[in-house]
Amino acid sequence: MDISLLAISIGNTCTHIGAFVRGELELSDHCDNEDVDALDERIIKVNKALGDDEDASVLISSVHTEAMSMKITRIVERLTERQSYRVGQDMPVPIGRQLDPETIVGEDRLLNAAAAYSVLKQSCVVVDAGTALTVDYVDGAGTFHGGAILPGASLMLAALHEHTAQLPEVQPARPREAVGHNTGEAMLSGMFHGIRGAVRELTEQYAEKAGIFPLVVATGGNAELLFEDFPMIDRIVPNLTLMGLAVTMQESMDAEV
Repeated sequence: MDISLLAISIGNTCTHIGAFVRGELELSDHCDNEDVDALDERIIKVNKALGDDEDASVLISSVHTEAMSMKITRIVERLTERQSYRVGQDMPVPIGRQLDPETIVGEDRLLNAAAAYSVLKQSCVVVDAGTALTVDYVDGAGTFHGGAILPGASLMLAALHEHTAQLPEVQPARPREAVGHNTGEAMLSGMFHGIRGAVRELTEQYAEKAGIFPLVVATGGNAELLFEDFPMIDRIVPNLTLMGLAVTMQESMDAEV
C-alpha cells in the first residue's frame, strides 16, 4: 500500500484514530466517544503524523448512531481540513459476503475481515473483543460469512452486577485460577473462561463446516487480556480495524486507476 490516510473508527464506546503514511501505520490513539476535549487532542496529534501531505484524506467508519457519527465527522473535518469519506456511503469494504438478504453487518466486522484476509489470503476466524465480542468466519476465497455475537468482557460483568441483587461491580481482569474463591473471582473466572470457551467452540464448529482449520486473529480492547497466551489464537492485531480502513481506501484508489 502507498496511501496516506487518517483512519477513524467510531466504536460503541471509543473512537480509534490512525495515521497511515505510505501505507504504514505511523501513529494511532483512541479515546472515549463522549470526551470531546480528548477527541480533539487525539485527532490533532495523530493528524500531525501526516505532515503537510495534501493528498492525505480521511476515511471514517462507524458502528455508533448516525448522530454520534456525524458529530465526530464534523469534528474531524474542522480539525484536519482534509477531504473526508464514509465507509458504506462513499466506498464499500472490499470483502465478499455470503449473508442473508437485507442483512446489515457492523462495518467494524467487515473491516476486520478485509484486513485479515488481505494479509493471510486464506480462511480465517476474526475475534473482536470489544464492547461486544464477535467471532466471524472468512473463507479461503475471501468471503465473509458472518459468525457469532456475544457480550464482551465488560458488558458481561456489568450485566451480572446490574441484573442481580448481590453480585458486585467487577472490572475485567485475568482470574488467578479457574476456581473462584470469592464472588468477584468467580465472576472473573466465568467471564474469562466463558469467552475463551465460546471462541474455541465456535472456531471448531466453523472448521468442521469448512473442512479446514482456519487461522484465528484477535483484535479489540480486551484481546490481550483474554487471549495473550491462548493457543487457539494465532495472532493478536490491536489495530486491525484501522488496517481495514487503509485496505478499503487503497482498493478504492486502485479501482479508479
